[in-house]
Amino acid sequence: MVADKSLAPRLLLLSSSRYKKSGYLEHARCFLSDFLGGERDVLFVPFAGVQQSHDAYVEKVRDALSDLKLNIRSVHETAKPKAAVAQAGAILIGGGNTFALLSKLQDLDLLDPIRRRVANGCPYIGWSAGSNIAGETISTTNDMPICEPKSFSSLALLPFQINPHFTRASIRGHRGETRIERLTEYLLLNPDAKVIGLPEGTALTVEGEAYRPVGRSSLPVFSLQTDGELKTDFLRESDNSFLKN
Repeated sequence: MVADKSLAPRLLLLSSSRYKKSGYLEHARCFLSDFLGGERDVLFVPFAGVQQSHDAYVEKVRDALSDLKLNIRSVHETAKPKAAVAQAGAILIGGGNTFALLSKLQDLDLLDPIRRRVANGCPYIGWSAGSNIAGETISTTNDMPICEPKSFSSLALLPFQINPHFTRASIRGHRGETRIERLTEYLLLNPDAKVIGLPEGTALTVEGEAYRPVGRSSLPVFSLQTDGELKTDFLRESDNSFLKN
């Protein structure tokens, strides 16, 4: 177990496990390798996976990241999940359904142990649902609520919301809300909140209070103007000024 000497929170939040025609986690390997540095002891959390068993999920991740020579064990493989979190060298939370993920973490009472471990310098890596729960709540997930968590409050490792798989695209003939419309609705009911969108192929890294886009030069930051209109700023290299605007 290796903790960051500065004890500053360190997070790598990926939009998704795939990008364009790449294989599973293929585009993310270089991100993970750079972020983990010499850390090889990784605890995986498979609870967002619904259409596959926990055993199958962790084996899929082990296979995809085999070139990185990581020691990946899954929290479901231990009889003492809280102890496993406390001893983790790094925490890796996979994608799937955000409601299922949060509900299971609540049932096992793992939210506080994960918060404490990350606050102690343990690197945190998530994609999709695993990125969603790093925010204050899961209210900006794209997922269907297939189960009911005790609350929407999540890990709150960040003072804002995350929206993975962000897109401005609209489908011809589709009459449902666009992503922009849904985020606007959220902000209208939560006017003091901010939401960072993670387009496919991108990620957000956090080193203490330094926020950096990965995969492109900037990431969209959404908030509400005083007139009720959506405001779009952009997170740029090692920037945190969006938190003060």
